[in-house]
Amino acid sequence: MESLKIRTAAYEDLEGIAEIEKECFPIAEAASKQQFKERIRFYGNHFLVLEFGGIIAGFINGLVSDSEIITDEIYEKPCFHNESGKYQAVFGLDVAPKYRNNGFSALLMNTLISKAKNEKRQGVILTCKEHMVVFYEKFGFKNKGISESIHGGAEWYDMILKF
Repeated sequence: MESLKIRTAAYEDLEGIAEIEKECFPIAEAASKQQFKERIRFYGNHFLVLEFGGIIAGFINGLVSDSEIITDEIYEKPCFHNESGKYQAVFGLDVAPKYRNNGFSALLMNTLISKAKNEKRQGVILTCKEHMVVFYEKFGFKNKGISESIHGGAEWYDMILKF
């Protein structure tokens, strides 16, 4: 059996992270390699990668904020990160297509939720497309309705998991 490991992201991971992002999101919605570099720099302890057999198979990332919703501005500006904030935000939960259906998304999400609880956060927030609402509800997230976010020209739903 191949080894499975979750760890914080490093600059050396940028190529693999950027490739997975391109596979998971349309170009208008995908974060750039430069954005990932800034995320690792400013809130890298909230950026987790999952390695399977020594290869990055997926990742989850986001900053910490006092806001109960994610606005478009937050994606672009690391200054919105507040290490002592109430909510762990999720900007992206990505698993490379060839590694899907192995429970890796759930493993990453559960790891981030546990981390947020251990850090005494009040919850986790994210936005997702309508077809993903049911997936996140399985973790206890509540759908707050259509988001004001127009990131990438898509329609998003605000989701919140309160502890």
